[in-house]
Amino acid sequence: MGDFLTIEHIDIAANEVRKHTKVRPRVGMILGSGLGPLADAIEKAELVPYGKVPGWPVSTVRGHVGQLVFGELEGQPVVAMQGRTHFYEGYDMPRLGLPVRVMQRLGIEILMVTNAAGAVNPDFEPGDLMLLTDHLNLIGMAGQNPLRGPNLDEFGVRFPDMSQVYDRKLQAVARDVAKAEKVGLREGVYVCLAGPSFETPADLRFLRGAGVDAVGMSTVPEAIVAHHGGTRVMGVSGISNKANLDGDTETTHDEVLEAGEVLVPKLTKLLRGVLRKL
Repeated sequence: MGDFLTIEHIDIAANEVRKHTKVRPRVGMILGSGLGPLADAIEKAELVPYGKVPGWPVSTVRGHVGQLVFGELEGQPVVAMQGRTHFYEGYDMPRLGLPVRVMQRLGIEILMVTNAAGAVNPDFEPGDLMLLTDHLNLIGMAGQNPLRGPNLDEFGVRFPDMSQVYDRKLQAVARDVAKAEKVGLREGVYVCLAGPSFETPADLRFLRGAGVDAVGMSTVPEAIVAHHGGTRVMGVSGISNKANLDGDTETTHDEVLEAGEVLVPKLTKLLRGVLRKL
């Protein structure tokens, strides 16, 4: 039957988290590769290591601290995931949905999901931010959907509509903030591939032909689970490397983490601004 999530799994995890914090978060944040330092801005922080939460998938990747940070940011009660897990680490896809389900059980209304992504659009430069307007769910199309298995009726319907995964009102707020704060903000379509190998030039040309602007190995499963459960989603990619459509350059994880140092201040400004306007 596979590693399907049940409401019991989710509630055991959520109840354990509640023992460690009094915060009832309105906004959840998932911080991608090299973007964890954003959580340092959270005030009155209470930390819950992933290892303390039953069933929680623990990250094995450098640049992912592996803890929940509860507290306040711009006056909003928040919970930030400092680091996330990925399909390539060996977890079943439904298990990757557990963190979002737990945050939904804790009461979040909005999920801000971030990632480090490679440019597919040749106009994008390392250090750019990209607002997700849509995604291409290639892994899901190939059968690995996080909603696979018995439907969790407590959260949403069996066949959820995916025409507006990324909340349009939140996108409008992000655009206003970017303008006011003079933060450059690209927009586009993100694709999630399984990884862990980076893309070949042929992969990238194929994705560009399909209308993709940025590529990564996360975010889409989390966004699908969040949307299924009625949570409003805002997605932002930090562009960590240039489009390598002709195969002239090599992509490394170090490059991704280094880009995070440039991206964190911009991302912090953008997300703080959006939180202020909620």
